[in-house]
Amino acid sequence: MTRIEREDNGKKGRFVIYANDEEAGEMTFTWAGTEKFIIDHTEVNDKFEGKGYARQLVMAGVEYARDNASKIIPLCPYAKARFDKDESIRDVLA
Repeated sequence: MTRIEREDNGKKGRFVIYANDEEAGEMTFTWAGTEKFIIDHTEVNDKFEGKGYARQLVMAGVEYARDNASKIIPLCPYAKARFDKDESIRDVLA
């Protein structure tokens, strides 16, 4: 069972994915003003690779942006590739 939690100190934050209560990966972000955030890094721990967790982290960021009228600047290569591949999430692209 997986869950994703968001941590945010107002300047930086991260989305963390847990698999059976073990941290499996994270996507870090930095706020660029109050309505935009930069996804700067996405990483999944080796033992959890290939399970789609990085995609779930990006989608959690997209969902958060939609719910909070925010936009995303995907500087992380993985996040940028997700936005390039998936037109359905470009509504939150800054």
